[in-house]
Amino acid sequence: MRIELKTPLGELFRGDVTDNVVVLREILEEKKPPCFATVGDYVTFYVIESGLHPDLAVVDHRVMRQTVEPFKFRREKVTVINPAGTIKAEAQRVLRDAITLKKRLGVVVEGEEDLLVLPLMAMMPIGSVIVYGQPREGMVVVTLTEERRRWAKDFMAEMEEN
Repeated sequence: MRIELKTPLGELFRGDVTDNVVVLREILEEKKPPCFATVGDYVTFYVIESGLHPDLAVVDHRVMRQTVEPFKFRREKVTVINPAGTIKAEAQRVLRDAITLKKRLGVVVEGEEDLLVLPLMAMMPIGSVIVYGQPREGMVVVTLTEERRRWAKDFMAEMEEN
């Protein structure tokens, strides 16, 4: 199943992250998504540095498996445990509560945050935007559609079975 996740889940913007953030700003201004989330320290740092403010920012203090300086959020933050290769129920609950309550939140993951893109896709309102990094390639922007939501739910169900 890991091979399937190597393919970007949305539109891949290759190149320098600062250029990609300019494109992201245009996308957000055009689409005016009901919810905007980032997953990953590198992307989250540059998105916030550029003056964009995700509703949810999910980080694990690691970039390409290397520990990085802890992210300083200017909003409420919560820590959850989510080991690599898993999607724990507690992490899903925290994300669901933030989405349902429309709460701006920083989520610090002890373990790995990568797969948390999937429950975000399964739970955020249609039209929402999720951004994550594609290692050594660029930034992926997922605009949530019913089809993408269904795919994420099916993929998580398949993970659970295996």
